[in-house]
Amino acid sequence: MADIHPTAIVAEGASIAASATIGPYATVGADVVIGEGVQVGAHAVLDGVTHLAEGVQILPFASVGLPPQDLKYRGEPTRVEIGPRSIIREHATVHRGSVGGEGITRLGAECLIMCVAHVGHDCQLEDRVILANNVMLGGHVHIGDNVFVGGGTAIHQSVRIGRQAVIGGMSGVERDVIPFGSCMGNRARLIGLNLIGLKRRGFGREAINALRAAYRGLFLGRGTFEDRMALVQQDHGGQPQVAEILSFIEAPSRRGLMRAGRQADDAAEAEAA
Repeated sequence: MADIHPTAIVAEGASIAASATIGPYATVGADVVIGEGVQVGAHAVLDGVTHLAEGVQILPFASVGLPPQDLKYRGEPTRVEIGPRSIIREHATVHRGSVGGEGITRLGAECLIMCVAHVGHDCQLEDRVILANNVMLGGHVHIGDNVFVGGGTAIHQSVRIGRQAVIGGMSGVERDVIPFGSCMGNRARLIGLNLIGLKRRGFGREAINALRAAYRGLFLGRGTFEDRMALVQQDHGGQPQVAEILSFIEAPSRRGLMRAGRQADDAAEAEAA
């Protein structure tokens, strides 16, 4: 039987696994499903159609599944899904989806949403995404696997962040960030590749060198961007990670592609060292 503190308020109809823990003064709505080993901290709020997979941790004063901050929302039964072993830290918020989006806000496995971060309606976070303290995601943001977003960063609605990218703290991100990219600033611009992340994830020298060459060709080369795309495709398109970047660039986008800033030349020289 689940360990539910006597001061917690659990609505009739909520589904709570036997190994789950509900802390003092937590509130759990009628349409919430809580998986095995889930820990819900004191004063946390779980509302709406919210599903927490096994091992999720919701820390004190966090809220998951409250209505989207969308003036068009009229109480439709949209939802939130939190993947296995993800952690939502103190005072963070994850809002349910909207009818204007996909109707669901989804976090993958082993994500970490740090204190006071906000995940807006219809956001899609893949596995092992980390949002540091006070990160703000507008609605409909999509973030790929293993992305790190630095503290205090704001990401405009509908932006796409490719996998393995890193976003520097206190940035304002209003354009799509390529996979494996590194950006920072207000407004953020690309400054190179996430080389530290690539090495930590076991990418070999051949892959990293191909990505460096592709980055320089795409963002620091001469000619039109279309010409540079074609040249990178010709020279490096057979390398899987480069092909992934090219596919990302060619995919539909509502925000457009982030380009390199003035720091990029210095960053490229440092990468080549």
